[in-house]
Amino acid sequence: MTQPGEDAGSRHSGHDGNSANSGHSGRGAARRTVLGAATAGAAALGLPPAAAMSSSAAAGPARHRPTEQPPSRELRALLREIDPRRIEATVRKLASFGTRHTLSAQDDPVRGVGAARDWLLAELRHRARASGGRMTVELQSYVQQPAPRVPVATRITNVVATLRGSVTPDRVYVVSGHYDSRNSDPMDAAGDAPGADDDASGVAVALELARVFATRRPAATVVFAAVAGEEQGLYGAGHMARTYRGRQADVQGMFTNDIVGSPTAEDGSRDPYTIRLFAEGVPTAETPEQAEVRRSVGGENDSPSRQLARFVRDTAENDATGMRVRVVYRRDRYLRSGDHIPYLQQGYPAARFTEPAENYAHQHQDVRMVDGKQYGDLPEFCDFGFIARVARVNAAALWSLAQAPGTPRGARIRTASLGNSTELAWERGPEPDLAGYEVVWRETTEPEWTHVIPAGNETRHVVDLSKDNVFFGIRALNRSGLRSPVAFCAPQP
Repeated sequence: MTQPGEDAGSRHSGHDGNSANSGHSGRGAARRTVLGAATAGAAALGLPPAAAMSSSAAAGPARHRPTEQPPSRELRALLREIDPRRIEATVRKLASFGTRHTLSAQDDPVRGVGAARDWLLAELRHRARASGGRMTVELQSYVQQPAPRVPVATRITNVVATLRGSVTPDRVYVVSGHYDSRNSDPMDAAGDAPGADDDASGVAVALELARVFATRRPAATVVFAAVAGEEQGLYGAGHMARTYRGRQADVQGMFTNDIVGSPTAEDGSRDPYTIRLFAEGVPTAETPEQAEVRRSVGGENDSPSRQLARFVRDTAENDATGMRVRVVYRRDRYLRSGDHIPYLQQGYPAARFTEPAENYAHQHQDVRMVDGKQYGDLPEFCDFGFIARVARVNAAALWSLAQAPGTPRGARIRTASLGNSTELAWERGPEPDLAGYEVVWRETTEPEWTHVIPAGNETRHVVDLSKDNVFFGIRALNRSGLRSPVAFCAPQP
């Protein structure tokens, strides 16, 4: 199911060829520039530029964005380790439990959600051994009281592996899939529900990333989760997100992989080098005060989740993944939902990966043959090479997020006085290898950032452009040349 009209990711704008002119303003630390070129920020700081994507032929023609970040040698080595055979083994094993329905048996060693839970725990513990103690694995459980699709009090258990960051461990990124399944009747806890595509495929992505990340030392903390209770009401993800919020955890990005198992649509057409990424515009957790500001100054297309989606394209749409990331400007598919939504409700940036066109005969269906047509969510309908490419997209984005500085905080446009130039301010980040900041801007009608301006290692900058006419953002960069997601600038009196 695709969004009508033009794909939001299909349009882009180049930048003008002018170099950024900078000088000191009367305010000392603030600097003034005019129409910075895309690569000027890196040159001013002696860093490698954010080069254009070198796309594979399968991923479509190269489309330059000034904010793109080419994969490093380290990242390319990580992506090469992702193994479709291991992904296939995970999907087939999860399907072999017969059903993983949330209300199915929790104490049967071979069938039901409990058997799947125990196997996932053992698998993640096995992967964690390669981390030298940096990855810990836990069962995160609570009892869900009777609610829609949960007729009796039921234990919901997430299986969570946390790889602690080596530099800024309090900054957290989460990737998950849900391991529960269902068939045609959402309350049928006894019938077969193999759930290969929905969502053993997403769990397989999380497990494979846990394996390849375990031997490495990301700067920030990365969490790999198999959550439960999604089909009954996003219960496992809801508990996990509330737990993070209760701890005041700094979750700066979350991805759910849900139905990422096949590029084949119902009519047999295939799009094997595209993955959809759903990202909301107006934040789910927006307060009335924030809504009033947004209505006044704009920003409907600039939520933290939209900036996260732009970052995914900048870091994961390239020849190292062989994939096109089709960003869809919606919170989720039409009138549907997934495990990223509880994170959005808690105010965390989050987005959902889903295959390019779903085949509804192979999800939420009893396993049966009708007039020669096979129904049911079976492993034989998965494309394990495709899932591996989706895993590479996730890995490229997560590794880049974890190694780059965190998203700048306190990004503001100062509005104490009127004028045709714009003064920007932000807070300095805590990263020890922080090298500086860049201002990004675009016309209000553009979906992507089109210009990058160097801002030096300062926390204020003046641009000779009117805040009335364009949108501004700030991103941080480190000494390795890695850039953070953009922080959208809000007004500050």
